[in-house]
Amino acid sequence: MKKVEISSELVEKLAYLSKLQFDAAEKNQIQQDLENMVGFIDQLGALDLSDTKPLIHLSDQVNNFRPKGAVAAVSAEDAVKNAPDKDGNFFKVPKVL
Repeated sequence: MKKVEISSELVEKLAYLSKLQFDAAEKNQIQQDLENMVGFIDQLGALDLSDTKPLIHLSDQVNNFRPKGAVAAVSAEDAVKNAPDKDGNFFKVPKVL
C-alpha cells in the first residue's frame, strides 16, 4: 500500500477544491490533523484480519418491513369529505398556467 504524504501543496489544493481559506497557522494545524488521520488508517491496514469474515451487515438485527403492495389508508370519499370544492371523488382547484 502506497503511503500518502500530506504536503502543504496538498492542503492548499484541498482548500482550493473545498473553497476554503486558511492562514499559515491553520494550514499547519490541518496538515497535522490529516497526517494523524492517515497514520490511524495505516495502523488499521497493519491489522491481521485473516480470520475475520467480511461483513454484509453491521449487526444481526433484521428490519421488519411491511408487506409489499398498495394499501388504501383512507377511502376516496373520506379524503374529499372536508374539501372546500369537489366534484365527486376529486378535488376542484383553480387552473394554474
